[in-house]
Amino acid sequence: MSAADQGTARADGPRRRAVSPDRRTRQPTEVRRRLILEAAVPLVLEHGVSGVGLRDIARAAGVSVGTVTYHFGGIGEIIGEAVSIEIDAYYRPLGERMLSAPSAVEGLDVLVTGVFNTETDQHWRLWFESWAADAVRAPDTLQRRRYEDWSDRIAELVERGRSSGEFLCDDVAETTVRFSALVDGLALRRLRGAPPLSIDRARAHLRRFLASELGLASTP
Repeated sequence: MSAADQGTARADGPRRRAVSPDRRTRQPTEVRRRLILEAAVPLVLEHGVSGVGLRDIARAAGVSVGTVTYHFGGIGEIIGEAVSIEIDAYYRPLGERMLSAPSAVEGLDVLVTGVFNTETDQHWRLWFESWAADAVRAPDTLQRRRYEDWSDRIAELVERGRSSGEFLCDDVAETTVRFSALVDGLALRRLRGAPPLSIDRARAHLRRFLASELGLASTP
């Protein structure tokens, strides 16, 4: 093909033009933020908080580092918000199920099976990674509030059982604190695997504690 023919082909064929910035399709801010947060979670699970950088998150989210820094102040903010989202997804439905159970005793069973099952190891790993990061930066207020809200749901269940006569409990607040501490300790023991702790054994520890703490004739 001659130079003239090539020129004619270029003239007759479709032309690609750069799209001006004001006409480009842009995702809403909340969508971009969510993409970044969702990309961060598996990276933290695989590499830990200390092993993940802004470039890693940007690459996983399919955005530029500039986009990440535009929406977030740093890696600490990303991890904090990602964990808060995960906490909501984990605890909100569990709280609804246990509080809507026909009785408080049945609610306890929902609680025990909900905090330790085949899907919760990821939750605990992410949460402990976040706690480790909090040791070197200011604690995340949003995350702390969600944890407190979860404790309130447990206290609500215990108070329901006490009011109905199903439980014997002198101090609902203290029982809630001890239960939460036991759950956290067992979760850490399970993740460390030294020595190994199965899901069934973790549940059994919780049931024995609740039976003793709440004056139950049998474990929930």
